[in-house]
Amino acid sequence: MNEKYLLETDKLLLRQITSTDWDLFYSLQTNESVQNFVSDIKNDETIRQAFDSRLPIWNKLNPQWLCLVIILRETGERIGLTGFFPEWEPHQQAEVGFMLLPEFHGKGYGKESLIAVLEFAFRDCSFHKAKATVTEGNTASCCLLNKVGFQQEGIIRDNYKIGGTWKNDIVFGMFSNELITT
Repeated sequence: MNEKYLLETDKLLLRQITSTDWDLFYSLQTNESVQNFVSDIKNDETIRQAFDSRLPIWNKLNPQWLCLVIILRETGERIGLTGFFPEWEPHQQAEVGFMLLPEFHGKGYGKESLIAVLEFAFRDCSFHKAKATVTEGNTASCCLLNKVGFQQEGIIRDNYKIGGTWKNDIVFGMFSNELITT
């Protein structure tokens, strides 16, 4: 693994985000369809701060997202972002996240990229557990997490406000021996 954290799958290349990926990041952060179950659309300054915080070279000991750009191997097109936030101390856990442009939903790219990220987290970084938090109603993300081996661990009631309405969050978790790669 080089310092840019390039991961490869059959259909995808994943590399650490760089300053040249601002347009993709901004597009995902301001797309109402993508953000529907994530958050209210933030102002440009807040989006820029989030982007800049993901640019330094990643290290599992630092509280910083490993933000990987999902690229179609065949065309070189950037289609989304994936990665995880390390919580190395004290419990060696990582919270995964992913976003795809709407035109690439339902094509298996989310699953393929998530498996690659989880294999990296467990095999190369020695994380003990991966977790994910999904806003209730985001059926597609819940199904994807279940397909790769995550188990629902609970519901946090009225945990997050989107569009002025309180939403429940569903908490998922998995250990390395639970990862389903087929």
